[in-house]
Order: sequence, then structure tokens, then C-alpha cells
Amino acid sequence: MKLVSYLKDGHDQLAFLHDGLLFDCDLLHPELPNSMNMFLHYWDDMFPVAQQVNAAIASGRISKDQGISTNDIEWLAPVPFPASCRDAYAFRQHVAAARRNRKADMIPEFDQFPVFYFTNHLSIQGPGDIKCMPDHFEKLDFELEAAIVICKQGRNIAAAEADQYIGGLLIMNDMSARRLQAEEMLLNLGPAKGKDFATVLGPCLVTLDELENFEVPCKEGHTGKNWNLSMKCAVNGIPVSSGNLGDMDWTFAEIIERCAYGVELHPGDVIGSGTVGTGCFLELNGTAKLNDPGYIEQWLQPGDVVEMEIEGLGKLSNTIVKEESDFSILAKKK
Repeated sequence: MKLVSYLKDGHDQLAFLHDGLLFDCDLLHPELPNSMNMFLHYWDDMFPVAQQVNAAIASGRISKDQGISTNDIEWLAPVPFPASCRDAYAFRQHVAAARRNRKADMIPEFDQFPVFYFTNHLSIQGPGDIKCMPDHFEKLDFELEAAIVICKQGRNIAAAEADQYIGGLLIMNDMSARRLQAEEMLLNLGPAKGKDFATVLGPCLVTLDELENFEVPCKEGHTGKNWNLSMKCAVNGIPVSSGNLGDMDWTFAEIIERCAYGVELHPGDVIGSGTVGTGCFLELNGTAKLNDPGYIEQWLQPGDVVEMEIEGLGKLSNTIVKEESDFSILAKKK
């Protein structure tokens, strides 16, 4: 299933996505809720019902006349109000390249355990404009990632059991203000202001049953599902990044195991994969400057259109917008 949240009469509305049309869940079956939050909290009861309705839409037993065009709606993140948002560091290629570019050795701890950080779950948004302050444009960057959504509560979840806690996959753009990030990380705390202004999810949540044909073995010595899904990003129509979700070294199951150690995970928790190799300007600029010291770095600018696409998960499009303000926290540094 592909599930979407959009703005309807001032609230988030949950809908099935089929062939460019949206079908409101609660209008198709009395047991289905109208919000993703409610769907996730009652996942075990809702999922079988939703599968039956989804099959009815696909077979034509539910008329297309009951759908509305995706061109006529205001998109929200598929999970508009996540309970939390963590982001991991699962692609060795990205980590190794980023460290090489700043002349640092590959950190051995990467291969010992999956690491993650918390970002601002109240700055989650979907397709559309990304509003940025002046300081954000000091090396403004995208990060091409996938994310999972937790669909049931659990604590101390073993990696071998963790895939059953995944409701589905979606595209994630972990927006990053690199100057703010670099300065605060010198204090060994963060990232915070370099990340907390926007994290983009969308366009839809794709449940795991729809991705079974893409499953591939995980890396040797690891545990959990893995998917052969191509990933790419373009800025203003120009391709800049390409990779594959199957290149994750740490699986989502292993990341869940670490996240849930001594901690309750809740329906609606979002966990990102971390950046795929070549999946941000920070890495791309660093690699280019190694080969050509005169290379002029590229960063996101007002008006830029960022389009991310992951096979099977759709396309996520955002436009960078400069807020009408000249306020700078960088200018207030002592």
C-alpha cells in the first residue's frame, strides 16, 4: 500500500494513493481512521482492513470517481506528527568518503555499532516549500536518505525480531546548514541548529508487503531486511546523486535494536538511514576538491528545486525559499 497524508478542512487526512488519485481511508471503510497517527496506533487491527480496501481500489471494485487528483491537494508528510525522529549513519561509503575528504582516517567504531541522533520531530514537513533563514544559506545542503516508521510499541527489541515493527519506508531529506553544524560540532554536542529547521518526508509511506520483490540479502554478518532500491537526487533538474538502499551496511533492524535498548519505541517514531554515498553536497564538494583544488563548491540557493526519487517509494520535490528576515545568530557570536 501507498499511504498519503494531505491537508483537508484544516486537519491531516489519511488516504490511499493509486495512479495519481487519493482515496480517503475513512470514507471507504467505517473501521479505517482518517489520520496516520490513529492508523499506526492501531496497526494490527487496521492493516488487514486497509489491505482489503487497497485491493478493491487496485481491482477497480472501488470506482476512480471516488478519488481526487494529487494535483488538487496540499501535501503533508505521510506521518505529519511523528512521535520522535532519529537519524542513523548506516552507509559506510558516505562515512568513509566524508572522512577521507577532510583527511581523517575511517573511524573503526562505525563497524562496531549503528549510531544515531535525535532531530526536531516538530520540524517535519512534506513536499513543497522549505523556508530557510539567512544563516541556513551558509552552506545549505540536502541529504538523500530513506526512513522507516515504527508501527507498534516495543522495548529491548532484538534485531532478529525488529522488522515486524516497521510500518513502511519513505524518502527522507535531512536538510543541513553546514556552517552551523560544523561550528557546534566543535563542542562535541549536536548536531542541533545545523539540522533542526527542516526534515522532509514523503511523498507516501509504502508498506513492506509492496516491497517484497525488491528484498535482497543484507551484508554479511548483519541481520534484517534489505531492499534493492535505486536512489537519486536532482537539483534544478540536474542529477547530482545516485546510490542504492541495498548498500546500507547497518540494517534498519539493527538500528531499531540499538534505539530500543532500555527505551520504549512508539508508533509514529521515524528513523532515517543516514546519507547514501554521494547523497549530499558536503561529500560531493569534498571529493571534487580532492581532484581539483580550484573546484567551486555548490550549495543550495533560494529558488532551487530539490527532487529526490527512490525506486518504489516515489518522488519527493521541494523548493528552497528564503524567509523575509535578516536576523543572524552567526552574527551574534561573541
